[in-house]
Amino acid sequence: MTDPTTQEIRKRQKHRARIMALLLVAFAVLVFGITIAKLGLAT
Repeated sequence: MTDPTTQEIRKRQKHRARIMALLLVAFAVLVFGITIAKLGLAT
């Protein structure tokens, strides 16, 4: 069995990974929205 420090490290890594995933999705949505807005203005 793992000691509490290893469990705590894994918990923090998982939390950090979720935050990074959310930021990546937010960035993709932002880029998509800007692209759609620019295409809409061009026509």
